[in-house]
Amino acid sequence: MRLVTFSSGGVPLLGALDDAGAVRDLSGAGLPHTMIGLIAAGPAMLAKAREALRTAPVVQGARLLAPIPRPAKNIFCVGKNYHEHAKEFAGSGFDATAKEVVPEAPVVFTKPPTCVIATGETIPGHLDPTDSTDYEGELAVVIGAGGRGIAKAEAMAAVFGYTIINDVTARTLQHRHRQWVLGKGIDGFGPMGPAIVTADAVPDVKALTITTWVNGEQRQHAPVADLIFDIPTLIETISAAITLEPGDIIATGTPAGVGLGFTPARFLKAGDVVRIEVPGIGVLENPVG
Repeated sequence: MRLVTFSSGGVPLLGALDDAGAVRDLSGAGLPHTMIGLIAAGPAMLAKAREALRTAPVVQGARLLAPIPRPAKNIFCVGKNYHEHAKEFAGSGFDATAKEVVPEAPVVFTKPPTCVIATGETIPGHLDPTDSTDYEGELAVVIGAGGRGIAKAEAMAAVFGYTIINDVTARTLQHRHRQWVLGKGIDGFGPMGPAIVTADAVPDVKALTITTWVNGEQRQHAPVADLIFDIPTLIETISAAITLEPGDIIATGTPAGVGLGFTPARFLKAGDVVRIEVPGIGVLENPVG
């Protein structure tokens, strides 16, 4: 099931995409009004949403919002989590965080809720004063039951579903401040969507692939199986320190092929279009302004 948040008449509503990609309205089916509310309500409510989808009306002219337009807390992100990207980042001159090429443990940072925008919205590259705006296509995990101290063996049971995030980054700011929050947390630097695919629809998440294009040119492509630290490891690591709650989001890292990996670097500029696809979830596409 692919769940969405959409706007009709300016009001955010809960919906789902049918097999043809049409938005269907679930807001009148006695369900929670928000995505986080649906996630927190548990499996029985999700089953009710799945049943409601069979007869839910199609919404003409619906505008997709980010699936979780305003996360309850910062998005957890993981840096240098694909081998080839770790190498390209280490060799780029922009990594001021560690000496090792491949991390010994997950590198976790966060992006604030104010960074989130929807598919189709403009990435505000003009807010980067250093003109070093870069793209990072990523698979994101949406937490369901959550908890603290979740063991690897039990971690996948905590997953509600998956979405796509573009971890847009101002590279010079990332390097200058020796940490990543300011370079990655700029308003609008977190496109998310178009949908959350529920975990039951993804029998093997490692079989998913992520591909990124800029202006139609393929820049990134990798299977999720290439992650250095897999999803259970990330959930165990983060939940050992911080309680994971329903609707929390973990962006799992980006493959090689980002702009800083080219010589010279190929940063985004106004008018560019970034397209990220994960089959089964859909396409996240955003112009740059």
